[in-house]
Amino acid sequence: MASIEMTMPKMGESVMEGTILSWLKKVGDPIGEDESVLEVATDKVDTEIPSTHSGILKEILAEEGDIIQVGKPIAIIEILTDDLAPLNSQPIERSEVEEQKIVIDIDQGINQENNDTPLRNSLQRRFYSPLIRNIARQEQIDLSELENIAGSGKEGRLSKQDVLNYLSSRKPQSNSIVDEILDSPINDAPLTLSGQDEIIEMDRMRKIIASRMIESKSISAHVTSFVETDMSIIVSWRNKFKEKFKASSGQSLTFTPIIIEAVVKAIKDHPMINIQVQKDQIIKKGNINIGVAVALPSGNLIVPVIKNAELLDLKSLVMTVNDLAHRARTNALKPDELDGGTFTISNVGSFGNVMGTPIIMQPQVAIMAIGAIQKKPAVIETPEGDFIGIRHKMFLSHSYDHRVVDGSLGGSFVRSVANYLEKFDVKRSI
Repeated sequence: MASIEMTMPKMGESVMEGTILSWLKKVGDPIGEDESVLEVATDKVDTEIPSTHSGILKEILAEEGDIIQVGKPIAIIEILTDDLAPLNSQPIERSEVEEQKIVIDIDQGINQENNDTPLRNSLQRRFYSPLIRNIARQEQIDLSELENIAGSGKEGRLSKQDVLNYLSSRKPQSNSIVDEILDSPINDAPLTLSGQDEIIEMDRMRKIIASRMIESKSISAHVTSFVETDMSIIVSWRNKFKEKFKASSGQSLTFTPIIIEAVVKAIKDHPMINIQVQKDQIIKKGNINIGVAVALPSGNLIVPVIKNAELLDLKSLVMTVNDLAHRARTNALKPDELDGGTFTISNVGSFGNVMGTPIIMQPQVAIMAIGAIQKKPAVIETPEGDFIGIRHKMFLSHSYDHRVVDGSLGGSFVRSVANYLEKFDVKRSI
């Protein structure tokens, strides 16, 4: 029998480390190939990690709560074949030059679009997580200053709280995002508690969401435009095909993919909605990657991304949306499926809301909320004259970054989406 190292896998282009949340197997347990062994958290998603081989879990090299870099060993698996030589479970020894090169490569992977960061000014010998790097960039902490902060983590590693504590004493009057979070009413407002009150600690995902929402509001100048669209012909078309589609494909035919198709068409007409901002530069994105907000059983939101949505037909959009939503709710998304969005859609109608003012997903510049479809009396114009009829109406709420998207573009775009929905081809099939 032979042994093989199980290493921390790469879980997305920008993900260079993961935190061990829990081991799903214990030492001595049999493991099948592709069977989940542990649960890992990144700054994007919690996910289960499968084994690459069948065998026995011989040794666990990383404890729950440890932060492990991609490629580092986390366990030893004893496999049931003799064609692999046993591997040393000890960390691989590297020369000083090799160790420096690895750290530089990690830094380049995290900061490839931030070449002016202070952390790149010299060789970095101490490992810093992506979160620590982001805070350091925002606060203009140079490498020498960062190295002098005492770390409370394993082997002296810096934690977020270590840096926040340091910033609190270093810059008590700062208006940075970090201090804004620290000084927010959520954390510091005096509370009066009674015996009936319950204190609930924010989970990790809620803390990340809170931080990113504050960050987005501080970066983008949010403006929202509203359009009410007539969904009557789409409601009728969907009612005609949904049962047949369910029987043939096993998939539910919802309104979301139909709306995504209209959004993609409108983005093609208004490509300056599909942009990102980097300092004083505007990056016009070549592909249309649509993020779709999904509510989790925990109440948190997660936004998987449909890559290259402009290349998908309606049936493919239906399949993709259903798949991503299912895997989001069952904690089976991969981190890179949350990366790369260029425009986001949030279906507030699923909660019975008619409209909303969504917050932009950075570094995007626009997001659209879909309201509930409601029957309403409406004026219907015909060649024979106008009359009042019952129509299925829905509000579209388009929030956009007024730094780079003016009202004419933001308003025209959402009107274009509504036009595509109202001119839906009822003769098409799926």
